[in-house]
Amino acid sequence: MSKDEERIARLKNIVLTLPETPGCYQYLDEQNNIIYVGKAKNLKRRVSSYFNKTQQTRKTQILVSKIQNIHYIVVPSDEDALLLENNLIKKYQPRYNILLKDDKTYPSVCVTNEYLPRVFKTRNINSKAGTFYGPYSHAGTLNNMLELIGKMYQIRRCRMPMTEEMIAQRKFKTCLEYHIKNCLAPCVGLQSREEYMESIDEIREILKGNTRIICQKMLREMEKLSEQMRFEEAMQLKKKYDLAREFVEKSEVIANYEHDIDVFSVADEEKSCYINYLHVTNGCINQAFTFEYKKKIDESPEDMLALGIVEMRERYKSTAKEIVVPFPIEIELKGITLTVPVRGDKKHLLDLSLANVRQYKFDKMKQAERLNPEQRSVNLLRELQKKLGLEKLPMTIECFDNSNIQGSDAVAGCVVFRKAKPSKQDYRKYNIKTVVGPDDYASMAEVVERRYRRMLEEGSSLPDLIITDGGKGQMEVVRHVVEDVLGVHIPIAGLAKDNRHRTSELLFGFPAKTIGIELNSPLFQFLTRIQDEVHRYAITFHRDKRSKHQLTSELDSIKGIGEATKTLLLKKFRSVKRIREATEEQIAEVVGNAKAKLLKAALNP
Repeated sequence: MSKDEERIARLKNIVLTLPETPGCYQYLDEQNNIIYVGKAKNLKRRVSSYFNKTQQTRKTQILVSKIQNIHYIVVPSDEDALLLENNLIKKYQPRYNILLKDDKTYPSVCVTNEYLPRVFKTRNINSKAGTFYGPYSHAGTLNNMLELIGKMYQIRRCRMPMTEEMIAQRKFKTCLEYHIKNCLAPCVGLQSREEYMESIDEIREILKGNTRIICQKMLREMEKLSEQMRFEEAMQLKKKYDLAREFVEKSEVIANYEHDIDVFSVADEEKSCYINYLHVTNGCINQAFTFEYKKKIDESPEDMLALGIVEMRERYKSTAKEIVVPFPIEIELKGITLTVPVRGDKKHLLDLSLANVRQYKFDKMKQAERLNPEQRSVNLLRELQKKLGLEKLPMTIECFDNSNIQGSDAVAGCVVFRKAKPSKQDYRKYNIKTVVGPDDYASMAEVVERRYRRMLEEGSSLPDLIITDGGKGQMEVVRHVVEDVLGVHIPIAGLAKDNRHRTSELLFGFPAKTIGIELNSPLFQFLTRIQDEVHRYAITFHRDKRSKHQLTSELDSIKGIGEATKTLLLKKFRSVKRIREATEEQIAEVVGNAKAKLLKAALNP
């Protein structure tokens, strides 16, 4: 028995002793370092799945090859397992676990602990300095919030340290902020601390997302002032109320709920996963973040989302009792409801979160494409490979199209795309030789057989994918030639058109099935480009052949009229029709009397 077989046998013996209870498991390497941490409802069942060779992916095989020992921790519930997994990953940062790519420090709003508190934006979090609200992933939202506070409340903006004793000793003077009415000068006693702190308390409520509560309070105070005939004060308060209402209307996305809501959505790709998090208070989004998680061993979107929920709720201190998710996930959190909405306000929130995470993913792809222009082509081909379930990346794609008019001058064209770009030196034109009349299927069969039979004889590399400019019929013709006649296997797809002759769907497989692709997606645009290119190429070849046939057939059949004479005539008269209409004297001026007589006799018998 080899060393590797002994290692696997030893690990399987450990698996047999594992309990069938919730917990966390840890894989260790030769140096006794933790290389992977996972959670499980049933430890024995979950860990044993890693040693089932029939279900292993390539990345899982690599992980298993490094395992030398297995440790585990039993916990009371699934929720405890999820929380423990999150803590262990943070502590040990295992090599094969999901990696959160987060190098940003988002800004927050600080309300200081001073005698006369200040409110300002900061990226440095120091809990001793004051209370921090946020962070805010979108600078525009934060700036709008601070602008609203600045318009509604005249609080100090200076950085001078102020105490009750210093104010009593009259160590300060009014500044420009007081004279332009941005501050009521509490530093010199023109505003009481009680009145100042009332403004700070209202600011705290706004930062918590409770702007509606402030609006209701203002409305009650306005009514009270109006009853007391204090109309000027009521008007000043109404200005604040209008600002707050305008802000609420702009930021409100759903009806006012009595409890906070967390919304999560996920966008998955081969190597990364993107998770968006929205925190909703009183119907308004006051936190929104999207993070990229680097996948290590093909984790599922469900696993990634479960980890993201725990990570983000802990990071941003969320106490929301309801979590909105796009699909059911197997986690249980005490006192928290998981909702998968299908309609209504919460579905609107989920759609908003999905739009954010997709846009973030799109922006990351665009950024990568700018840094590496080849990346876009690879992304397109990888997406096509995933959609069609191809074994390898379709680096070489060939597409065919026929062109004829009622069977006359029948031709076909083949275009080649390498790495998602046209390879024009590999384009080929074909005159249809064996087909009589307008038979597109027979023409396609002839061309495909001629092309790939020659490639097989020459030992050339066959394409990774064939695309036919047509539906199921064309696909079956190509499959018959490639597989039944030539005995090779090449994946075949078809691009079908609708009744307006516009590309409408991608077909693949036998029997052919429609592959779902968004009509405005980059992949659909790429496939349409291939189809347009082969159509242009075949049509151009057909026009050239037909034009040449029509222009030269009558002149070529006249004995004594050579290539040089024909060129002179066409240069002068432009067409055979004009030559026929010209007089013998006019033709003689170009080619002489003898040839003029030959031409007139032949063209006008």
